[in-house]
Amino acid sequence: MYLTVNGHNTYCYTGGKPFDAAKPSVVFIHGVLNDHSVWILQSRYLAHHGWNVLAVDLPGHCRSAGEAPSSVEEAAGFVAGLLDAAGLKRAALIGHSWGALIALETAAQLKDRISHLVLVGTAYPMKVSQALLDASLNEPMKALKMINVFSRSTLAPPPSVLGPGTWVYGASMALGRRVLASNTRVNVFHRGFMACDSYANGEAAIAQITAPVLFVLGTQDQMTQARAAQPLIDKAKASGKTVLLVKVPVGHHQMTEAPEETLVAMRDFLKTR
Repeated sequence: MYLTVNGHNTYCYTGGKPFDAAKPSVVFIHGVLNDHSVWILQSRYLAHHGWNVLAVDLPGHCRSAGEAPSSVEEAAGFVAGLLDAAGLKRAALIGHSWGALIALETAAQLKDRISHLVLVGTAYPMKVSQALLDASLNEPMKALKMINVFSRSTLAPPPSVLGPGTWVYGASMALGRRVLASNTRVNVFHRGFMACDSYANGEAAIAQITAPVLFVLGTQDQMTQARAAQPLIDKAKASGKTVLLVKVPVGHHQMTEAPEETLVAMRDFLKTR
């Protein structure tokens, strides 16, 4: 479905169910050079089990119009506008990679409007190597190959996601090419990486949130290594937050490489109050 956010059409996948703002709601936020489709199993499950789902394409990405965010803070402002446009007084946020930083910053800004916070494949600081920054700007196809080699721990997904016989590397390459081509004015690859690299408010943000937080980390993740989330975990615990940690034996794309484990962790966490 489409919502008008900040004057622009914004696409939200609802998991195959009609939008109903009266239900408990969850917003899924994708990472760099991704779109709503990376959440296909988790979004559909929750939509068919009592949740109102909005899996968003960020502005300037694929089906969503508007200017692609150039910072985490800017993207967080967009998510706040999305909740307003949808008429949601409260929602859970689930973000992956760059989307995890966006979810974190949004939760810090909106505080009690966020019921639960799920950070998948996150790190802080989320620094990007100069080689990747340069390649994403000047040789994006080379950079796309690099991140897919770094990100993936398997070449084929479990049967519950994407479908038997799907070539994970090839599918991810195709998605990246499609997302990059969807915006002819801005290199969303480089802009997204720069937003991750420059974000400096993570520890302050995790101290300001009021929602419980779940970390879902991949033990084989080479993009955002599991140990790189420890500063956020430590700060959240020191600030008295309810913190849960789930580690899955896969790489950076936990949603497709460990779909059941990631879904179960989210589902059980969202039941907490």
